[in-house]
Parts: sequence; C-alpha cells; structure tokens
Amino acid sequence: MSLPPKENRRPLTLRDVSEASGVSEMTVSRVLRNRGDVSEATREKVLQAAKALGYVPNKIAGALASQRVNLVGVVIPSLSNLVFPEVLSGISAELEDTGLQPVVGVTNYLPEKEEAVLYEMLSWRPSGIIVAGLEHTDTARAMLENSGIPIVEIMDVDGTGVDSVVGISHRRAGLHMAEAILKAGYRRIGFLGTKMPLDHRARKRFEGFQEGLAAAGVQIADTEFYSGGSALRKGREMTQAMLERTPDLDFLYYSNDMIGAGGLLYCQENGIDVPGKLGLAGFNGVDLLEGLSMRLATMDACRREIGRKAAEIIAGRPHQGLIGGEVIELEPVIDLGDTIRKT
Repeated sequence: MSLPPKENRRPLTLRDVSEASGVSEMTVSRVLRNRGDVSEATREKVLQAAKALGYVPNKIAGALASQRVNLVGVVIPSLSNLVFPEVLSGISAELEDTGLQPVVGVTNYLPEKEEAVLYEMLSWRPSGIIVAGLEHTDTARAMLENSGIPIVEIMDVDGTGVDSVVGISHRRAGLHMAEAILKAGYRRIGFLGTKMPLDHRARKRFEGFQEGLAAAGVQIADTEFYSGGSALRKGREMTQAMLERTPDLDFLYYSNDMIGAGGLLYCQENGIDVPGKLGLAGFNGVDLLEGLSMRLATMDACRREIGRKAAEIIAGRPHQGLIGGEVIELEPVIDLGDTIRKT
C-alpha cells in the first residue's frame, strides 16, 4: 500500500519566522541565538512562532556549500530493548556503501525528549531522519514536515505518516495472536504489558488483541501493566501478581518476549503445566531466548528488514517507484513454540 507522492518541501528560514512573528529577520536571529537586547514580549512572540512552524536553526549555515552533512539521524525509544539494536544493524548494513553514517538519539519513550532529540539532530542538517513510531507532539511533527529532507517513520503502519513509513500493523499482529490462542482452546486470558501507555505499538497490539477476542465473544479476564522497562525479573513479578489475583487464567499474553520469558521461568519454577494448564505468548521473536528449555510462542516483528528498507529509502532507493510517500507494510509470522497447545 502507498500514499501519493508529497510535494517537495524546502527547509524553513529566518524569513518564515520573521513573517509569522511580525518582527525583522535580524530580531529573530538575535532571539534564536539568545543575543542582543530584545524585549521579553518580542522574544516570546518569536519563540512561539518558531515552535508552531517547527523551525530549527541551521548550525552549519555558511560552513558547507551543500548545506547538508552525510549523517542520517536515527531516533529510537530505547537501546535496552533488544528490538532496536537489530533495527540499527539493518540500517547500518544498508548504509555501509552509501557514504551516509547513522547517528542515534534515544527518547526513552518520552514525547518531550523526542522533540529535543529531533531539534538537535535537524539543526545539523542531516541527509535524512529515521524515527520510530507515528505518534509525535505537534512541534516534533512540524519539525519533521518542514525539514526538507527524507523522513522515514518505522516499526508501525497503523496511522498517517509524515513522509515514508516502514513497519508492521501492530493491531493486526494482536488480532492474529488472539485468533491463534482461541483456536488452541484457551478462554480465560490475561494481558501483561510494560511501558504502558507510552509504548504506542504495544497499546495497538493490545487493542487488536481485544478485538480478536471480542469477535469470538471473549473478554480479557485480567491485565497487569508496568510503566518501566522489560526484564526477566519484572516478568516473573508480574506473572506472580496476576496468577495470585486471578488463579483460574489459562493463558497469559505478554507485550514482549522478555517479560514473557520471565513468566515462563516463574511457571517452571512453580510446577505450572505449560502449555497444558497455562499457555504463554510474547512478541518480537528475540533470538536471545532460544536457549530456554521451552520455546516461548511469539511473533517476529521483522526488525532487521524494517531497518534495511528504511535505510534504502533514505539512500534514494525507492521500492514503489515513488520519491517520498512510500508505505511499506511487512507481515510478521507467528511461531507457536512450545507454550501454546497444538491443535
């Protein structure tokens, strides 16, 4: 699927901010460089106009004839999440022979941190930006829309992109997992998620999962959310809390494999029959977990391929004959592993 090509954009200039704020370009320059004697009212007017427009100062103005550097900004929510290093490896491998160098910024799933990272990256006039997710603040979105460079939002296709998009449908991923669980005969189902609700992709999987269950007349029996990151220990703790609270559950669906693996270890340590009495599934298809005594049911999130295709777009290798506005949806595959009953 694809979006129509978007009109060529030019980077915003001091003149744009000057016209929007009603003051001279020289005054705008003084405000943005925090220099000169400018009234507080004028300063506020300029800053508000710049923020609304998504204007980012050019730190290399006059330094390079092309006004571009051979850097590609890559903005991701986490480096501790095993998903994103694999995405980065796909990006790095694809850019290796292009002369472009990826530079990484981490947001910790915080919208205001994403704003700050994008502002700093764009001020160096990179050759492109790859950013995880489709949800941004108005200011961040304005900066991306007015950057005048290729933008690729990755990991998710459930929404409207700024420019090009590469990812999977997390809603459909959740729905398909629900269908697989129901087909195996499970009915009393709990959901456990980390980084909720800041992780929009996990939220969308949960919504799709609920939709899949509802189509069969089944509702989520219990939920356990944690705002922190993913870890085996946290998976153990969340699983224990849920099973003590709702002991008749017959399936646990985790927002990612790390807490799912923690849940599997808890079940094994406490003699719970998996998958007979209790089925388990995670998400991401993390290779690190292949050494467990049982293979956790999961779904491959196409991480390396997402990184590779995003880098191809930035490098000017379109897949659909489009320059900008590409939407590439990949299809994740369920691996039932050893933790869902075979039907």
